[in-house]
Amino acid sequence: MTDTLSGTKPSRPPFWRDVRVLRVVAQVVAAVTVVLTVRYLLNNLVGNLNAVGISTKFDFLGSPARFPVKDSNFSPDSTISALIWKGVQNTAASAFVGIALALVIGVVVGVGRLSTNWVVRKLSTLYVETLRNIPPLVIIIFFGFAIFTFGPFSPFTPASPPGEIKFPGTDATLLMYSNQRLGIPSIATGQNSGIFWNLLLVALVVAGVVWRWRTRVNIDTGEPHRRVRYSLATFLGLGVVAFVALGAPISGSFPEVSESGRLIVGGLDTNNSYVSVTIALALYTGSHIAEIVRGSILAVPKGQNEASNALALSGFQRYRFVVLPQAARIAMPPTINQFLNLTKNTSLAAAVAYPDLTQVVRTAIGNDQPSPQMVLILMGCYLSFSLFISVILNVVNRRFQLAGR
Repeated sequence: MTDTLSGTKPSRPPFWRDVRVLRVVAQVVAAVTVVLTVRYLLNNLVGNLNAVGISTKFDFLGSPARFPVKDSNFSPDSTISALIWKGVQNTAASAFVGIALALVIGVVVGVGRLSTNWVVRKLSTLYVETLRNIPPLVIIIFFGFAIFTFGPFSPFTPASPPGEIKFPGTDATLLMYSNQRLGIPSIATGQNSGIFWNLLLVALVVAGVVWRWRTRVNIDTGEPHRRVRYSLATFLGLGVVAFVALGAPISGSFPEVSESGRLIVGGLDTNNSYVSVTIALALYTGSHIAEIVRGSILAVPKGQNEASNALALSGFQRYRFVVLPQAARIAMPPTINQFLNLTKNTSLAAAVAYPDLTQVVRTAIGNDQPSPQMVLILMGCYLSFSLFISVILNVVNRRFQLAGR
């Protein structure tokens, strides 16, 4: 590169003052420092463990766990690796359902805080200012004990059957509840059910193709896209055809009390610990997401709302087509952090005896399993959860961003 005035190349500073060189050197020094520090700490840990006779190997993963897991078919003769996998499944069941609930709650309450209705606005504010300032552990304990254990629900015994809520006009049970267990309807699979689910997946892909086709039609011709209508009709149509052709491979399953009067059979049966953890974390995280949504909506330029009103859009249309799509670009990064916080907060489930990943690892350590390796595995599992959620949502976040020129 030459100087346009003198025609000579500009002189570079000495390497000890060159920013590009200093940047590379700083990164190399930082990396070497981290590696050496980790190596020193690891050697120190291994030396201390060997000095007291504690093995540093992971061969214990094949040994039996020697204790059952609450509300599961896990056998005490199963291995430690199977125990850890069961804890991962329980944590995922609580985290992912909680994320879905928290997102819905956060969006509804965040929009409600900006409502022109005084009652809706004040109730939304009360919810946010209350739940956001209470530790999540306290909320979990409140649901686990004040709502279920010592709450209005009766014990589940042969002499005291659980309460029931029926579908209107039918004998089918919508909800079965007690202070220990909850039962809700689910799907029962039959013959050809595997083929049916695969065909539903194909139908979903075809519906996605229809969605893109209607989008392209709208862009090319200006004709209303009606993507939801076309895609939903395609998916439901193919699903009904597959259902009839395979001879009704799935059916409804509704909760009932077993003959012994001690169990809930049929439907989806869960325990109060899972419900307490999931709902408590969803409510707590939803209060934070509501503030993110409110701030993101306020960050949308005021002219966008004025333009929507000038086009005579209704309040729902204004939020659906103008405000929320732009607010989502602002809200997505901090919302990802809240999802990660909810996943890590599932480790508080031990307070209500829910066998999440942290709880089963702690129990295994109490049964003479080596704590350094178990804690290392625990850290790796939570790191994997965080990386998985971050990767998925960052892909979604990039789809929301405007393309630069």
